[in-house]
Amino acid sequence: MTKHSKFERQRRADETVRVQEIERAWQGSIPAPIAAEFAAVVKAAKERGPWVRQPDMAPGTAPRPPRPGREPKPKKDDATSRRRS
Repeated sequence: MTKHSKFERQRRADETVRVQEIERAWQGSIPAPIAAEFAAVVKAAKERGPWVRQPDMAPGTAPRPPRPGREPKPKKDDATSRRRS
């Protein structure tokens, strides 16, 4: 866990309070029906949760296949790798 100095914790708390003030001021400046619609959309998005990334490979595919042109070389035969004597 990261430890922050007393000054850093206080700065972050002050920043959070200021952001909340700005949000309240913004919501107060827009018409009530639009603010209600926006709040409903935000609530629905929070309930939905984070988006789950779909796998980019077909099921059954080996993980991390080689890139095209980078396939492993075939193994050399023992007979061809020996020097003639």
